[in-house]
Amino acid sequence: MKAALTGIRVLDFSRVLAGPFATMHLADLGADVVKVERPGTGDDTRSFGPPFSKGVSTYFMAINRGKRSISLDLKSESDRAVALKLAAQADVIIENFRPGVMERLGLGPEDLHAVKPSLIYCSISGFGRGVERAGYDLVIQGMGGIPSITGDPDGGPAKCGASIADLVTGLYATQGILAALQRRSRTGEGAVVDVPMLDGQVALLTYHASGLLNAGVAPRRLGNHHPSIHPYGTYEASDGHMTIAVGNDALFGKFSAALGHPEWAADTRFATNAVRVEHRGVLERLIQAILVTNTVDYWCELLLQAGVPAGPINTVGQALDMVDLVEHPHPAGGGTVKSAPLPYRIDDTPRAAALPPPKLGAHADAVIADWLSGE
Repeated sequence: MKAALTGIRVLDFSRVLAGPFATMHLADLGADVVKVERPGTGDDTRSFGPPFSKGVSTYFMAINRGKRSISLDLKSESDRAVALKLAAQADVIIENFRPGVMERLGLGPEDLHAVKPSLIYCSISGFGRGVERAGYDLVIQGMGGIPSITGDPDGGPAKCGASIADLVTGLYATQGILAALQRRSRTGEGAVVDVPMLDGQVALLTYHASGLLNAGVAPRRLGNHHPSIHPYGTYEASDGHMTIAVGNDALFGKFSAALGHPEWAADTRFATNAVRVEHRGVLERLIQAILVTNTVDYWCELLLQAGVPAGPINTVGQALDMVDLVEHPHPAGGGTVKSAPLPYRIDDTPRAAALPPPKLGAHADAVIADWLSGE
């Protein structure tokens, strides 16, 4: 069975994280992704480290499987001419230069649509195509508001441990590209897909934004707990931390009984979610006093048997043990590179592209032969 994007050609001018994350997923879905890199140094992330594996950045390897690499100096007239020829054969262009750079190089959407009107042109930027300001994950996270509601109630703001602004932008870019390809299949029209990082972060505010906009309630930091559901958060057992998600009143009855206090479900302070949220401090102390008497494993097993969602706080290593990792040949030779697969399945197609992360410029001759032999 062929992968969903078999036959789609993607010319990838992006680098660092958001764009490469998007194009890796397009490659996993079957697209032929050609990564355009600077001669000599390539994508910035080739030098990100430590850690390195056999001299190769693990950061780079994490987001560049499935791609072929070609080195082009876009300030060189001859190399820029090659880029234009490749663009004429592409279905999708993706770039995340500072706004205005691709236009000055003659590779902007108007330039390329003049060559190929059906082209899907995706631009990733911090603040949108019209704003010539660089976007960095840390800055965008801060401006997007999420750190203001992340962290302990009495502490300072905290960013997400993963580069969530970049990664979410990559997912939105993929979504926008797929939607534009679907429209093109009906109409033949190309598109400009504009993906601002800031917009992506604000979109994640969802119910926090709705509470402020429609009820005038400003969200605040609650640590690992939920503003509108209780108990729903992180708790301390005798040997570590765990999560408990009591999402409705029926679950609270099961939870109370499992902890040996079925009377809580009839207590006027706790009988409904709304009053549990109102009296969260009292309920929190009662729950925590019980949970510290036994282990994470004990409570997780007990609660799951009772039908209450609960789980441990895993380390990264423990989380990776829970998924079927994919392996590719190591770019430096000898051994393999492991990574997390495409996070969904489409029938029985593979969950990762066949190619490993590429060596810089390794596929120049093959790409020219494949894409330009019939021009």
